[in-house]
Amino acid sequence: MKIEYVNGDNVVSLMPRRLDMHFPAVKTVEAYWEGLRNGRPVPARSEIDPRGMQPALEFAFILERVAPGVARFRLSGMHLTDLMGMEVRGMPLTAMFVPESRAKLSEALEAVFETPQVSVVTLKAERGIGRGEMDAQLLLCPLKSDLGDVNRVLGCLQSKGDIGRQPRRFEVVNIQSRPLLGNPMDQTFQTTTKGTPVPAGFAEAKKAYEDSRSALTPQEGATQQPPRPPRSRKPFLRLIKSDD
Repeated sequence: MKIEYVNGDNVVSLMPRRLDMHFPAVKTVEAYWEGLRNGRPVPARSEIDPRGMQPALEFAFILERVAPGVARFRLSGMHLTDLMGMEVRGMPLTAMFVPESRAKLSEALEAVFETPQVSVVTLKAERGIGRGEMDAQLLLCPLKSDLGDVNRVLGCLQSKGDIGRQPRRFEVVNIQSRPLLGNPMDQTFQTTTKGTPVPAGFAEAKKAYEDSRSALTPQEGATQQPPRPPRSRKPFLRLIKSDD
């Protein structure tokens, strides 16, 4: 049921406020991700520290893009395991959805990577024997990899209702998206400066990186030596011409 409050000529929907009360973990993860952005379009995967979203950890997860519209779980909270009745790491996100909703979810997921954008998906669980009514909300926030491309997602999935018989799969009811850039052609993903320590927890280890140009560029103030002339060497082969 959609509830609206009419204030003069303005109609304000109260549905978002109700969803915030039902799914507080989603708002916690989104607020943490917004804090990491700090004015940038997309934060880095290596910046994720689980201590920053401690109350929502059991609902949080990390996805890795493996193909267009397909992303698999790299890390996941216990709530997702409870919903599926099995460990979800390595599984695609679409495995938690009914077949009729998988194409719609894949399209929304690809837009999170490509636009990039934040998406909040309203869900309803499939009903059946031992499976009662259940509503849920899914949050998808883009992240950069260490190489600079947007191929990770910080997400959250929180449900309301008894889990009942597992697995519980969902259908997509509504998708709300928020683009992070005014013009997708202006994408610049500057994140942490070189040498920033990597937090523990959700963060993956970074490999040491040195700019290859530093080995080719002389240090400032140093005197560049002129190249040495090549030493005379006897040829290995000689051509002998004979008119015989």
